[in-house]
Amino acid sequence: MTEYGRGHGSEPWHPEDPLYGDQGWAGHQTQQGQVPYGDDPQQQQYAQDPQYQQPYPQQAQYQQNQQQAQYQQQAQQQAQYPQQQYVQDPQYPGHQQGYAPQYAQQAPHPQQVQHPQQPVYDSQGWDTGQHQYMATAPADPYAGVDPYAQQPAGGYPGEGPDLYTTDEAYPPPQPPGRRHLERQLPEQQDEEPDDSFFAGGGDGDDEDGDDGGAGGRRGGRSKGGQPKKRSGMACLIAAVVILGVVGGGGYYGYTYLKAKFGAAEDFAGEGTTELVDVEIPKDAGLGQMGRILKEAGVVASAQAFVDAATANPKGKSIQPGIYPMPKKMSAAAAVALMIDPTKLNVITVTEGMRNARVYAAIDKKLGKPEGTTKDIALRDAKSLGLPAWAGNHPKIMDPLEGFLYPARYDLSKDSTPESLLKQMVANATAKYSELGIESKAKDLGLENPLQVVTVASLVNAEGKNHDDFRKMSEVVYNRLKKTNDVTNRKIEFDSTYNYIKGTSDLNFNISEARKFVHAYNTHNVEGLPPGPIGNPGADALTATLNPDHGGWMFFVSVDGEKTTFTQTYDEHLKLVDEFQARQKQKNGG
Repeated sequence: MTEYGRGHGSEPWHPEDPLYGDQGWAGHQTQQGQVPYGDDPQQQQYAQDPQYQQPYPQQAQYQQNQQQAQYQQQAQQQAQYPQQQYVQDPQYPGHQQGYAPQYAQQAPHPQQVQHPQQPVYDSQGWDTGQHQYMATAPADPYAGVDPYAQQPAGGYPGEGPDLYTTDEAYPPPQPPGRRHLERQLPEQQDEEPDDSFFAGGGDGDDEDGDDGGAGGRRGGRSKGGQPKKRSGMACLIAAVVILGVVGGGGYYGYTYLKAKFGAAEDFAGEGTTELVDVEIPKDAGLGQMGRILKEAGVVASAQAFVDAATANPKGKSIQPGIYPMPKKMSAAAAVALMIDPTKLNVITVTEGMRNARVYAAIDKKLGKPEGTTKDIALRDAKSLGLPAWAGNHPKIMDPLEGFLYPARYDLSKDSTPESLLKQMVANATAKYSELGIESKAKDLGLENPLQVVTVASLVNAEGKNHDDFRKMSEVVYNRLKKTNDVTNRKIEFDSTYNYIKGTSDLNFNISEARKFVHAYNTHNVEGLPPGPIGNPGADALTATLNPDHGGWMFFVSVDGEKTTFTQTYDEHLKLVDEFQARQKQKNGG
């Protein structure tokens, strides 16, 4: 039993409905046999309690519209039936108690057509379901209009808008007899798919949509009023997805924190016995070196190598080149190996180095038998890229001497003696062409470009720096002059005698050297040797092309460090005596 005056059974209602309760249903139809209010006087008393009359302004407006419609309908009926009167029920405002037993003063015309049924109302104003046929009456503008249908707003001046015409409004209230939900039997109920998010249908709970029923209920319910069921498999999938996201995020966070603040991954020890060639390109930074080493399997991480190289005082002096390195070695061991230039898998041709030492280095690096590269050089000299003006002297000892340009040459698993020799000759030829020695040979009083290289090799062998080189070249040019009556156009460089002997001895017997006959022995023959006695570098070459012009004829290094130059033979003899006295003291003589 409700406190709104309905019967003993519960009526469906919505607490947010602005017209909940039966605030009077003037002229509304009911289902046959139903009474809008119970017989209990106490219920009727509560039904008219003022505090429940008009809880919302919309309700009063709605009742006003309904009453106006009733008055117009009564006026039409009274015009048709003047003697018929309605009795107002004092207990229920807006309800007609019934009809007075009045009849029309004039009977209907026999030719009048019987018109649609007129509802018969009971003692409380509700339709009894019985109908009677009435004579044709003047056209009723409200005939056939459902009294419960929504009336257009704005029918009277000052009338407010009808709040039931908007999309968001609740449906108009139904008569009490129509408020009972007709529940479908289980076999008649349509199976409604679960449109919840995890079941894969719809866009979640139907929170903002109506279910289409008379009660206008909302909030994710199915048509039968039961809560929507969640699929267990959908929940399991959702849980797996959530765990995956959380786990992936946790792993990413752990990896980030470890990389940011933890120690970099590193191997231990000197590595395995397996060697790999690691090539470090020119201008590579520590980070790039670390990535190359990691890709080759030498170190565990690039960051570990960067840290080790930064901690080592010589870590930033690592040179580009090819390094044979063990796999899986610690970053510190890798840095220690790479800062040692002897560990590079390279061949470095130094300025002034003789070809004999270059050949031996190639054989050793490539694991070839001793003499292999020398035999190839002498046999295949013409096919190794020498310029046309090289190697033409019949007494030349080595056609490639002076053409193995000083530089560092990286070796790889594909390197061969031939490939290395060709690379060295190509570098020398390019440098000579760059300096323009062919065009400058005549200006220097030389016969051909080969003699320019020969002078540069002599200067490189005797001098110690660029200033020495320029003075040395001046000495050579002055001794080659035909007016030289001091040395009689003999160069008299000890380096030529040592070249023949394959030595670098500073203390040898000058008398024996002068008696030794050889085309390369400048103590014995006039002029330049047939070819270079070494491979001159850039400093020696530029000094040869730009001599000092100081008139120097003699030089001697008294202390083995500094070279002193003189213009006269007497000055030279004094320096020679000083040098010999120093040598005797050094040897304990």
